[in-house]
Amino acid sequence: MQSTLQKAFSPDLFRQQAHNLVDILADYLEQSQNGSLETVIPYKDPEESLAFWQEDYQQGQGDVAEFFSKTIQYSNHLHHPRYMGHQVTPPVPISALAGMLSNMLNNGMAVYEMGLVSNPLERILSELLAKKIGFDENASGLLTSGGTLANLTALLAARAAKTDVWEEGNNERLAVMVSEEAHYCIDRAARIMGMGNEGIIKVPTNELLQIRTDLLGQYYQEATDKGLHVIAIIGSACSTSTGSYDDLEAIATFAQKHQLWFHADGAHGGAVVFSDKYKHLVRGMNQADSVVIDWHKMLMAPALITAVIFKRNDDAFKTFQQKAQYLWANQHSKDWFNSGKRTFECTKLMMSVKVYAILKAHGEQIFTDNVEYLYDLGKQFAALVKARPNFELALEPESNIVCFRLKSESGLLNELNANIRKRLLEEGKFYIVQTTLGENLYLRVSLMNPLTKETDLIALLDEVERLGTLVAS
Repeated sequence: MQSTLQKAFSPDLFRQQAHNLVDILADYLEQSQNGSLETVIPYKDPEESLAFWQEDYQQGQGDVAEFFSKTIQYSNHLHHPRYMGHQVTPPVPISALAGMLSNMLNNGMAVYEMGLVSNPLERILSELLAKKIGFDENASGLLTSGGTLANLTALLAARAAKTDVWEEGNNERLAVMVSEEAHYCIDRAARIMGMGNEGIIKVPTNELLQIRTDLLGQYYQEATDKGLHVIAIIGSACSTSTGSYDDLEAIATFAQKHQLWFHADGAHGGAVVFSDKYKHLVRGMNQADSVVIDWHKMLMAPALITAVIFKRNDDAFKTFQQKAQYLWANQHSKDWFNSGKRTFECTKLMMSVKVYAILKAHGEQIFTDNVEYLYDLGKQFAALVKARPNFELALEPESNIVCFRLKSESGLLNELNANIRKRLLEEGKFYIVQTTLGENLYLRVSLMNPLTKETDLIALLDEVERLGTLVAS
């Protein structure tokens, strides 16, 4: 008679459960595409959702297939073509299968013996991105868990390159320069690094919400006069709220003039390096010292998988210089195959396997096709908005992020559009978000699903108009 542990590891049981799960997920994909999945997001009040799952938990051990089905039923459905919310991709199905594989093998990556496959694959993927960015053979990088951690890693490398904080401690008031429209994780990283309010120099943006490069000299001088040591400047490629790209060439020139570390946050929009059509948006990125690009945004991999690419691979090893005798004999050797020397994570997931599986199954062209289709779709949606007199754009989109709103004779546009977004969330037929630009609230779409079509965009505008009438009455 099998013990509980023996049964849990039964190959036959796993084969049965895995086949059932694949069938459930395949049905979900089919329903997402054929229109039978009625809601994108089955929204519930947080307390109601908690109560539902508490009741499920109290029922104790049960049918795991039923749990899998419930998880799908009550989750946000990113594979639905009317998912247009946050900047998270509907993963290519093959990458989910790679996730099952890597989760079962559960190899870490801190040392080569634990990352026999994932460490070499990580190097291959890093060098692929480095080449696409335009770096030479001295460049390479690493994978880490998300853009927030990736940007922090890059800024820590910048600090290591400009100061000796690691050994001597922070004896200076350090600072970084960044657009006021940059992702909040840059602000968070600077605060984690002890820079405080004054150390985060937020430069105003122009009418396109791009950093004003004409003000860089003024803001740099003001910081220097306060006794701050500016170590880095960050360019957004693109910004989170609007998808606007900073002028990376101008930032690179400024960084070189003042001997600053130039970091390009391309978590979302850096993926255009795979597209000849849109690569001009990141002109100047090849002059950056470090670049961040999320594989889990425009490059179709499951979250979280983010690349940090360094122009000089040696810079990656200066960030974390610690003795760990039980892991490696020489902490100063630059071993690309010992991932723990360059990242926060030691037992890092086999994330490279998921990305490599996409390349192996579909080739590099799938990344190009996805970026170009979704960026084209952003322009298409903007044209549809402008063709309707009751709507207005915040600005012409450069990416697949589009901000728009319904107009009203009442003039209470912020309240009107916030209520429309609330009703959309409650009804669940579409999933979009909202953002505030200056004092104005806009509805915001991130077109992340390559199965989204023009008919879905028209239907969204129709629904916004319908709800606008209901809200106003």
